[in-house]
Amino acid sequence: MKKTEAKKTIRCAIYTRKSTEEGLDQEFNSLDAQRASAENFIASQASEGWVTLPTQYDDGGFTGGNMDRPALKQLMADIDRGKIDCVVVYKVDRLSRSLLDFSRMMDEFEQKKVSFVSVTQQFNTTCSMGRLTLNILLSFAQFEREIISERTRDKIAAARRRGKWSGGMPVLGYTVPEGTTKLVVDPLEAERVRAIFDLYLERKSLLGVVAELDRRCWVAKQWTTRKGTQRGGRPFCKTSLHRLLTNVTYLGKLRYKDEIHEGEHDAIVDEDVWKKVQALMNRNGRSGGGEVKNKFGALLRGLLRCKPCDCTMIPSHSTKPNGKRYRYYVCAMAQKRGWANCPTKSVPAGEIERFVVDQIRCIGRDSDLARKVMEQAEVESRTQIAALANEEHLLLKNLGLWQTQLGEVLRKLPAMGEDSVMLGILADLQDRIREGEKRLTAIRIESDQLARSKVDPDSATETLAHFDDLWQSLVPREQAELIQMLIQSIEYDGEAGKISIAFHPSGIGVIEQRLLAGAAE
Repeated sequence: MKKTEAKKTIRCAIYTRKSTEEGLDQEFNSLDAQRASAENFIASQASEGWVTLPTQYDDGGFTGGNMDRPALKQLMADIDRGKIDCVVVYKVDRLSRSLLDFSRMMDEFEQKKVSFVSVTQQFNTTCSMGRLTLNILLSFAQFEREIISERTRDKIAAARRRGKWSGGMPVLGYTVPEGTTKLVVDPLEAERVRAIFDLYLERKSLLGVVAELDRRCWVAKQWTTRKGTQRGGRPFCKTSLHRLLTNVTYLGKLRYKDEIHEGEHDAIVDEDVWKKVQALMNRNGRSGGGEVKNKFGALLRGLLRCKPCDCTMIPSHSTKPNGKRYRYYVCAMAQKRGWANCPTKSVPAGEIERFVVDQIRCIGRDSDLARKVMEQAEVESRTQIAALANEEHLLLKNLGLWQTQLGEVLRKLPAMGEDSVMLGILADLQDRIREGEKRLTAIRIESDQLARSKVDPDSATETLAHFDDLWQSLVPREQAELIQMLIQSIEYDGEAGKISIAFHPSGIGVIEQRLLAGAAE
């Protein structure tokens, strides 16, 4: 007589979620309904050994746009401990609305041999057809979000073409009275705007105007949002001044991408003055008459920073009447806000580039120094990983907040119709979420790269000893690429006459690859 094999017990965890806290105080709420549906489904599979785990994984009032949810974290922790065989949800989007997060969770489920079941969509990931169905559903969910974004942008474009302001922070010279959606001229600020245009025609230089605005203590537009948050009010720099002087809003018009349309608001600047300013700016270029960026031969481009100002130093050059060119690195603060604002100002490019290369050579000749440099680079790498983790945590919180705000706006939108302010808020939130998700992906990729970039100190010391031979074999373009890979940042303190160099641990691996390639040839 054959013995019947006992069915393996499938431990099922039910996960429920609701984006808002609305209705959660009811005796039988949305989370209860989701759980009841899932329990019934598990009961129908009792013959297959399915049982419901007593632990409740309920996230009430949490967005599905990120993974920063207490119950979800508990669920993932229990999966990691091997306590769960199957995750059951009412619908796919209860687990996540983010394609990136969903993909990561599915990978982890697969590694831990945990299946995933959606009750109402009738599939599970224990079979290939279920996995295909899941991917199709996620693709359509992504498509639906993108369609909503496109429709929102189309509505904003239509509003702009009709001359309607589409929300956001107004520019200097205008305000938006409470309860309205139109730009109205602020007389005091309007006079200031006209004075700024006249100053540029008089000084003929962005830096000259910035210095005068600083002297007068004039700052950019300051605005208080509906939530009471203060925005703007910063001192002018070349970039913000250029933006003001080229803003067609002051002509009573609105810009949408490359299109310019007549606006409903009044103009502040006379058209003749506007044309004179634009003609002068076209002659001076974007830099407003300042030096043009040096696009060639800048070995330390993007690496060199001015320590007193905590900003980048930009490659620049000057050409003498005899045709000889002199290259420099110029403090961005000095270039934007005037030479008096920076103690470093500039440094000859050739001198600092030779110094940096010589320092790398010295490290290669001193094994003890090389080891200390690599140890310091390793500490810096760990610090960066920790900083990225903190940024990821903050970004996840912001994404959760933006997703909640987006849900609130979408609920209010049908009742408000074509309200341009509400459409502007909706578009702004969608843009923030899209950019936030891009940055989140970049953070995770960078963290993984840093975690994999550890180099053995002994191997690094030996590699740096051959740096000089490798350097001599490279053309200038390759030398610049190698410096960019090897060095993380360089701080120059012109006031104290000190230079600090921070190295990339992964850069040593690049040198090793170059050396191996050269040996193979």
